[in-house]
Amino acid sequence: MRIYLIINAFLMTLLYSSSGLALPTIEHWRTDNGVAVYFAVAPEIPMVDIQVAFDAGSARDDISGTAYLTSNWLGEGTTKHDADAIAEQFADWGSNYSNSIDQDMAVFHLRSLTEDKLLSASTNLFAEILTQPRFADSDGQRLRQQLISELTYEQQNPSYLGERALYYSVFGDHPYANPTTGTLDTVNQLTPEIIKTFYKRYYVVENAQVAIVGAMSKSQAIDLANKITQSFPKGEKAAALPPVPALTTPQRIHIDFPSQQTHIFIGQPGMTRSDEYYFPLFVGNHLLGGSSFRSLLMQAVREQRGLAYSTYSSISALREKGLFAATAQTRNDQAETTLAIMQQTIRDFVAHAPDAERLAAIKRNITGGFPSRINSNAKIINYLTVIGFYEGIGLDHLQHFNARVDAVTPEQVYEAMRSRLTPENWVVVTVGGKNNPNEKIKE
Repeated sequence: MRIYLIINAFLMTLLYSSSGLALPTIEHWRTDNGVAVYFAVAPEIPMVDIQVAFDAGSARDDISGTAYLTSNWLGEGTTKHDADAIAEQFADWGSNYSNSIDQDMAVFHLRSLTEDKLLSASTNLFAEILTQPRFADSDGQRLRQQLISELTYEQQNPSYLGERALYYSVFGDHPYANPTTGTLDTVNQLTPEIIKTFYKRYYVVENAQVAIVGAMSKSQAIDLANKITQSFPKGEKAAALPPVPALTTPQRIHIDFPSQQTHIFIGQPGMTRSDEYYFPLFVGNHLLGGSSFRSLLMQAVREQRGLAYSTYSSISALREKGLFAATAQTRNDQAETTLAIMQQTIRDFVAHAPDAERLAAIKRNITGGFPSRINSNAKIINYLTVIGFYEGIGLDHLQHFNARVDAVTPEQVYEAMRSRLTPENWVVVTVGGKNNPNEKIKE
């Protein structure tokens, strides 16, 4: 009950207006062997969250799925403990281990109580997972079979099929086209030798960073980061990714799928995380399609015409340009009408500065919701990881987030959207009934 009350008091503190919000101060240093560390004190609960991120996302794959399988294989056993022993020990200590991966990063997360014995034991095992994986073939065979089952199931998912076609068409030969989980053709090619080679190449000091958020002092965090990373090999920094090429011609792809609904995807390269237009694009996308019922797409497609239950847009900011996408799902016989309205809404938005009152309302929505973006250690540590991984964001990002949102003008949104979005060359993917026999069909 006491922990419950502490947690709720902490959350209530965070839910004040932005002007009274106590924002975490981010500190930065390097471990004894050179790994970058980002730290914020969060004394309210006797817990600590630790994230170790490597420049080892799916963009580093030579064979699609390598990065994904490597990151998952680490938790399947070390030279001292198998997967069951790892799970049992973390559970006994009240700790939680997890991992995730995207195009840019492989991220490993530990949450532990700060009591000395529990934290010491948990971080020892965490470091062991990162530095002493056994990569047993039996573990790999099980993981591959699980992944094949998942990928086989996804072949019956129209949303998955559409998203994959969109990525392939938007990114072409760029590494961001790689499906993070691999394909049915590539997964069985991933031998322990391939995984070990990938691990040795990318899981090194030169590609690593640590983020820590919790109830501890900076000196404790320094010792903790050194302990976790002390056995990391030096290695070499991963090569720079190539720029994402601009689309030069429009593409229209239809995937025939036996359903009464058509999934619609519109996409193109969007922005980098260090884009000079980051905030105008971020705010502009909220107005276009990222803010549920307030968005222009939602108003045009659902509220005014009732063509779809929902429609939205998103813009992914990565090291190189991520994906801008707009999506909807509607009846097969309404697909062309819905697509045309979505396209026209986006064209109009790119062609004109947004209405000042609408933009002001969206900015209030974003800044008013800011406390919920940092209302847990897990959310704060994700920000620290992003701030550390991508250049140019700055340690003061959270302190100035609302001010930078407020400063966005209609003219800046217009300039940013016109600069980054090219409706004349976008990719359109539809998955569903075959309504237009003249469309390019991808069976």
